[in-house]
Amino acid sequence: MEQITNTILMIRPVNFRMNEQTALNNYYQKNLDDTLPETINTKAQKEFDAYVDKLRQIGVDVIVVDDKYETDTPDSIFPNNWVSFHENGDVGLYPMFAENRRLERREDILDILEAQGFIINNIVDYTSAEDDHVFLEGTGSIILDRVNRKAYCALSPRADEDLFIEFCEDFEFTPIIFTSNQTVNGERKAIYHTNVMMCIGETFAVICLSSIDDKKERKNVIKHLKENGKEIIDITEAQVNNFAGNMLQVKGANNTRYLIMSQAAYNTLTLGQIKALEKHTKILSSSLDTIEACGGGSARCMMAEVFLPKN
Repeated sequence: MEQITNTILMIRPVNFRMNEQTALNNYYQKNLDDTLPETINTKAQKEFDAYVDKLRQIGVDVIVVDDKYETDTPDSIFPNNWVSFHENGDVGLYPMFAENRRLERREDILDILEAQGFIINNIVDYTSAEDDHVFLEGTGSIILDRVNRKAYCALSPRADEDLFIEFCEDFEFTPIIFTSNQTVNGERKAIYHTNVMMCIGETFAVICLSSIDDKKERKNVIKHLKENGKEIIDITEAQVNNFAGNMLQVKGANNTRYLIMSQAAYNTLTLGQIKALEKHTKILSSSLDTIEACGGGSARCMMAEVFLPKN
């Protein structure tokens, strides 16, 4: 059982823009009104390609699949919300809040992985929950400590408690449930995805503790992280707003560990935080300004980790 993988699935966008359907509760999205959609998509493609190049240069196995023109899927660049791949050959398929994001789920992507020698034994499909307006957006909503079999989830309109508990029963994780908030126009509102405020690496956790308003819940999260030997690197809400929580640790060449983040996330970290992280892992950052502004997601959201066994 490993916490991190060398294999990442990424979807190259063809219709990237600000998704009006997700903007309802993703307060990180910005409308670049004065920019043409084609210009935004071209910029996003450039950022995507540069990011993939950087990952490949450090020895990460990146499987890139192009999005399809015929489906209008502006957020397809964030595949970790609709699918998860597990070491026993299970694949999770997840119910999505925005109707146009449901079109991102593609069977042919599973075929592509199988053609590359990955073994899929079983598909665990939660998507019928959409009929009841119940959502759980993959590893956006769920942060997995795979080694210690714990799953962390900040409840929100995109992360339903009962469905999360069902996921934990199916995949044999202990659920750790809390609410994480951000200040929007002076009001505390739920952060839309757990992976915006939290990241778990092999020996550390990056988390915005101040976003967990309930002291009991906060203490419980800290207790679980500490008992599993994770050094807690606490970040501020301002840093969360720059996507400093949206990171993912991966394996590069020669089993070198890298923590992947955007340039904006890296720029917002303090020297002390960078030093604390570098005790555990190397850091790789890439500029994702357009993707972050329009998509309201960042480096971690763009990577679906592949843990499937191989032939």
